[in-house]
Amino acid sequence: MTFLDTILGKPLRSVDERAEHIGPIAGIPIFGLDALSSAAYGPEAALTLLIPLGMAGIAHIVPISAAIIVLLGIVFFSYCQTIDAYPNGGGSYTVASENLGDGAGLLAAAALMIDYILNAAVGISAGVGALVSAFPQMQPHTLALCLAILLILTLINMRGVKDTGIAFLVPTYLFIGSLLIVIAAGTVRVLFAHGHPAPVVAPPRLPPGISLLPLWLLAKVFASGCTAMTGVEAVSNGVQAFGEPRQKNAKRTLSIIIALLMVFLAGIALLCRAYQIGATDPTSPGYESILSQLIGAIFGRGIFYYVAIASILAVLALSANTSYADFPRLTRAIAMRDYLPHVFIIRGRRLLYSHGIFALVGFTAFLLIVFGGVTDRLIPLFAIGAFLAFTLSQAGMVVHWKRQGGAGSRHRMWINGVGAAATGVTTLIVLVAKFTEGAWITAILIPLLILAMSSVKKHYARVDRETAVDRPMNIANLTEPLVVVPLDKWTRISEKALRFALKLSDQVEAVHVDAEDCGDQVCAQWETNVAAPFRATNLPAPKLTLLQSPFRLVLMPLVDHVLLLEANNPHRQIAVLVPELVVKKWWQTLLHNQRAQLLKLLLLVRGNQRIIVINIPWYL
Repeated sequence: MTFLDTILGKPLRSVDERAEHIGPIAGIPIFGLDALSSAAYGPEAALTLLIPLGMAGIAHIVPISAAIIVLLGIVFFSYCQTIDAYPNGGGSYTVASENLGDGAGLLAAAALMIDYILNAAVGISAGVGALVSAFPQMQPHTLALCLAILLILTLINMRGVKDTGIAFLVPTYLFIGSLLIVIAAGTVRVLFAHGHPAPVVAPPRLPPGISLLPLWLLAKVFASGCTAMTGVEAVSNGVQAFGEPRQKNAKRTLSIIIALLMVFLAGIALLCRAYQIGATDPTSPGYESILSQLIGAIFGRGIFYYVAIASILAVLALSANTSYADFPRLTRAIAMRDYLPHVFIIRGRRLLYSHGIFALVGFTAFLLIVFGGVTDRLIPLFAIGAFLAFTLSQAGMVVHWKRQGGAGSRHRMWINGVGAAATGVTTLIVLVAKFTEGAWITAILIPLLILAMSSVKKHYARVDRETAVDRPMNIANLTEPLVVVPLDKWTRISEKALRFALKLSDQVEAVHVDAEDCGDQVCAQWETNVAAPFRATNLPAPKLTLLQSPFRLVLMPLVDHVLLLEANNPHRQIAVLVPELVVKKWWQTLLHNQRAQLLKLLLLVRGNQRIIVINIPWYL
């Protein structure tokens, strides 16, 4: 077994794809981590904006969370219908493209791509934030920890869907169990204390503040809290990853994820109000996350605290896995319609769309570096893409049911219509509320992405037009090409190229660019080794052409000579045979000039349809 096989696993055959399918239990850590882990940073993002209100601000987290839970329920029913209608995967891009047109599809694609990249960055940074809460001395190393986790996640995900699900199973269910225990124990203590429990470890004291919540601040708090809904569409986008019965398993996974997320959001909001827990400044030395304060208030700083914090750290960091699962599938779907490079369609050694993973990792690393790995700096860019994708998907489903018609279609249209309206209003609120804090970046990036994808589509359309042929093969004018062989000096490499050239055509021209005043020596070698043997057999010898180069340039005179030949022979093809030495060790490449590579590049760039470049390798 090679080192690569040990790290990434052995290559999988195409027929092994069925074995990579997953069930609902494995589906939760693969497609649900983003949604479930957002319970850790969604409420905190909302409470962070309520810091100026002091203790009075905590009371507002419950109604805001209730509104988010209601919206979550609407989106859940909408996506259940999407899974039924698109059993092969009904992500926002597919639904919007098929029902609303290419423009809406590109808008959904751009929004989702940004959302998945931000999800990976926010999940990792939030996980490191949980670690820094428990170990404040690690705060200076925030960015390094973020990049290390990104590397680990990449290596795990490159092993394939099935291995990823198994690897994430334990931390996912440890997180779910820990948070359910915290919510259950906290709720019992609140009930026994008649709504005023005494914390085991008191959270940081908050100033009295003001009780009035301005409408503008309410909108901003709601917009930040809506980050808890990101990742909900992951299951509908990845239906193909499930085993049969595919739709039933996907809907079961989505139901479990949504139910758990509702419990988490409601429980955290109620317990934060009961224990008077508010957010702390994430950039200050004494920063402590909401969940860290909550667990400490209910259980203290014992073993359970550190186990729970460890599970939160793991799941927050691993929540980026939703992006690893769905971003490559999204880029593949876009590339299938020619809006992204076709390299995103290719499956790698473990039946993954590896190039999509590489792109995700590159963009995520860039974001983490630019924003220093701090969650609060990334949150304003978040949620817009997700809710825009929600809206387009549900609007597309309304059109889908209208076209399909039949029994129950009107009822289904109403469900998706309500979902589209609710998420559409939320999108506007999030965009307006977060615009000056960084959402403007997302608002600019989406049109730029659409423009880039449209340019890719135009390129592929042009390629199709120019390469398409609607007639039988043209067998006229099958004249032998004029063959040009660049000649440095007489060597085995030159001999191999010249022999092959003579097999192609009876019009062969060897060209030497005399940049070092060695033309006489080359002519003498040519006379002895080429011209004399041909005369001895009464055969016409190939032509030798010397090109003078007063400025010691080699490649440009040669390229200009080939272009002149092409212009003077309008009905002939010009074949340029490029002799090239191939070494065995990579470092040996540094010991030889790279003129052959540069010559091929120049001929490809400046050439045209009648100039053909053929590589003649000599293996050392």
